Formats: sequence, C-alpha cells, structure tokens
Amino acid sequence: MRIALRSALVLAALGAASAAFAAPKDPTGTWLTEDGRAKVRIDRCGPSASNICGKVVWLKTPTAPGGGPRTDLKNPDPKKRNRPVIGLTLLDNLQPEEAKFSGEIYNAEEGKMYSVSLERESASELNISGCLLKVLCGSQTWNRVPDVNQQAAMTATDPKAAAKPAVKAAPQAEPED
Repeated sequence: MRIALRSALVLAALGAASAAFAAPKDPTGTWLTEDGRAKVRIDRCGPSASNICGKVVWLKTPTAPGGGPRTDLKNPDPKKRNRPVIGLTLLDNLQPEEAKFSGEIYNAEEGKMYSVSLERESASELNISGCLLKVLCGSQTWNRVPDVNQQAAMTATDPKAAAKPAVKAAPQAEPED
C-alpha cells in the first residue's frame, strides 16, 4: 500500500513538474508591431523546426524619401546597408525556453541587436520583451493579423474594393468612303 501511494505521489509530482516546464505557445503567424509600422511573419526554423525566425513582410511606409524601397541604412556593416527592409530577418533561431522563446532581435531603425523573449499572451497577442546590455529594457505587445497573402485575398473580395463598371467606349468614327 505504501509503495502504491509513493508511486502515485511521484507520478503526480512528475506531472506537475512537466506542466510547469511546458513548451511555449506557438507564436507562428503574422504580427503587427505595437506602433503599427511593420508586420513580421514568424515561422518555425532550426533543428527539427523547434526554433522560431521572423522577417518583415509589410511596412506602413515601404519607400524611402527618394522613392526606392526602405533599406537597412543604419546597419553597422556597410555592406548590408542596401538590403531592403521588407524581407529582412529580425528574429533568427530564437530557442524555446520554459514558456517563451529567447534569443536576439535586430532593430533596423537603430542597426542594433537586442536580447529578446517572445511569449504568446493569447491567440491574438504576442509579448515582446527586450534589453540592450541587460540594462535598457522595454516591452511591447504585437497583435496577430491575417497573413499578407490573406489580406490581399480579403481586399480582392471586399465589396467596397470591387471593380467599378467599365467606362463606355467613345463612339468610333465612321469609315470614310
């Protein structure tokens, strides 16, 4: 009887411990940054797709003042300053750690890397916490949005975005004899 009771307690303790160290909630999807200026697509990557990576897929202002695409102007590596921001990887191989993913995030506006952790608060919110030199820290909440290709499909089927009736063609001149 004591052995059975002990076994049950050990199994219960192991179950509680494994629940406490559960894998983080899946953050894959497209997220709108807190300031609304960019959308970042997060996907699985790395060994056995256990890590996450994220890249910019949309910018509110995609063009630079000169008319060309926005580029990674503040990158400390001069060779990388002409890279377009759309398509730029910001999160590279963040690893699962308890209930979150941790690693580094690249801030193209400053050309700096920050320590970061991502934790999904709900199905529609992602908490981003980052630090520079473990002293200057901040956090923000990103909101889930439809994938960019889904947004295009939604716009195409939106009745307000439907094509207007074709303009009548101008009358053709009658041929001369």
